[in-house]
Amino acid sequence: MISQDSIEGLKARLDILDVISNYIEVKKAGANFKAVCPFHDEKSPSFVISPQKQIYHCFGCGAGGDAIKFVMEYEKLNYPEAIERLADQNNYTLHYTDNKSPQAKRSQLMEKLSQWYQSLLHTMPTAQEYLKERGVSMASIEKFGIGYAPESFKTLQFIKSNQFSMREAVELGVAGSEGGREYARFIERIIFPIHASNGASVGFGGRTITGHQAKYINSPQTPIFNKSRLLYAYDLARQAIYKQKQIIITEGYLDVVMLHQAGFNHAVATLGTALTQEHLPLLRKGEPRIIMAYDGDNAGRAAALKASRLLSAEGFDGGVVIFEGGLDPADMVHTGQTDTLNSMFHTPTPFIEFVLAETLANYDLRNPKAKEQALHESTAYLKTLSPFLQQEYRSFLAARLAISPSLIRLDQRHQQVPSVMPQMNKAYDVWELSLIKSMMENPALGDQILDYISSDMLQFHAYEFDLVVQQQFDHPQLMAIALNEGIQSYADEEALHQELLTFLIQYYNRKLKKVLTQQHDSFEKKSFLIREIRGKISTLRQGKLVTS
Repeated sequence: MISQDSIEGLKARLDILDVISNYIEVKKAGANFKAVCPFHDEKSPSFVISPQKQIYHCFGCGAGGDAIKFVMEYEKLNYPEAIERLADQNNYTLHYTDNKSPQAKRSQLMEKLSQWYQSLLHTMPTAQEYLKERGVSMASIEKFGIGYAPESFKTLQFIKSNQFSMREAVELGVAGSEGGREYARFIERIIFPIHASNGASVGFGGRTITGHQAKYINSPQTPIFNKSRLLYAYDLARQAIYKQKQIIITEGYLDVVMLHQAGFNHAVATLGTALTQEHLPLLRKGEPRIIMAYDGDNAGRAAALKASRLLSAEGFDGGVVIFEGGLDPADMVHTGQTDTLNSMFHTPTPFIEFVLAETLANYDLRNPKAKEQALHESTAYLKTLSPFLQQEYRSFLAARLAISPSLIRLDQRHQQVPSVMPQMNKAYDVWELSLIKSMMENPALGDQILDYISSDMLQFHAYEFDLVVQQQFDHPQLMAIALNEGIQSYADEEALHQELLTFLIQYYNRKLKKVLTQQHDSFEKKSFLIREIRGKISTLRQGKLVTS
């Protein structure tokens, strides 16, 4: 079993926003963040994350909890499995009460193999010469942990001699097994270690220098490596991205290495795949402007077009820089064209303009029929944008096609996104919920409230009141109250005192009216109750609180 101290240590390290944004795209909304709920089908975001309270809650389906609960629900894991998954993602070593620690060993395999690859680079003149020819400095080799993978049998030998099992090596994608034959996945290649955003080693990229059929290969999909969610060197670029509010996305490892070497420390790369929807949560962090730096060949332009469509439709700001003439960022750094690069990155073609220009370039606009098809395709793309941007780029498209803007028909219906917060339609709902929220957020005020109010005095939210008394703060209904920014808690004792006076006067007036209309009580009992209630109301009107 995982030790409780170990679990508490992991919890202290976790940040719920970082955890959830690794799985789904989130957007800032006041003090909290919102997202489309991953646990039920919805179009308008009702899933709210509170970094301050370290909880999430969906106002649509009621799902809620902490970072561990999210991973359990999203990945369909039990509690220990979710703990181990989060420990893997955060490079955290768990301890077990039975002295067995498979999780800790897994993390060590990737790190030790990476260190070994790095040590081998210094013994391989051919690999060193290739890096030197590309202009990679020794400082960059050390910064990025660049290494060299030898023949297959040597890697297998290293894995076994360090007491790691082949099953473990296969699971983590550094080895394979076929027909009873074991082999290393990376053979005679320059190695680029790939890390998660927190710095944990999760995979490798390899570039052949001995003529293997595939020039570049990456680790396969594993429990800790998903190339559609990772960006090469994001862990090294993260602080620069947050500081500069900009991220440069390239197509290759060497592009990133050389850009960092030239001072562009906010550069990253996709891992042999186009930019996908799964990358967006990572790109949303820090809300940077995005510069896509792609090759000018057909494959590069196609990838840039696909990325631009995706990013513009999702509301990202930024643009595209295309490298023509067979050059790439790494070549330009190597040949001393850093100033030119800097100018290019400062003047990219905006995403929307790039998409429209590339779309129109696919048609012979001298042919009326082709021109009409270009109009239809471009208009369909504009409809994926906000109404404001549709209007802004209507004239741009019309000018490119040399037609009247009136021929570009756009859908201007703009549905208002409903609030994710429930509307209170009864007079005392808001007041009672504010009282409950005050008890949750300020235990000292909670004790004072309990001196004068019990759950049976509430008209609408007695159940939630009892949940607070029982300290069931992880209950979905209490989480909903905690994350509802429309419910304000009372700031201090003086404000609370006045609110309690008002509430109690109204409560005892209702109680008095009920006693006066009761028929079954005796005259003596009725008279006693009336005197008692009127006495409490009189005391309350003098500004003094009374107990129930």
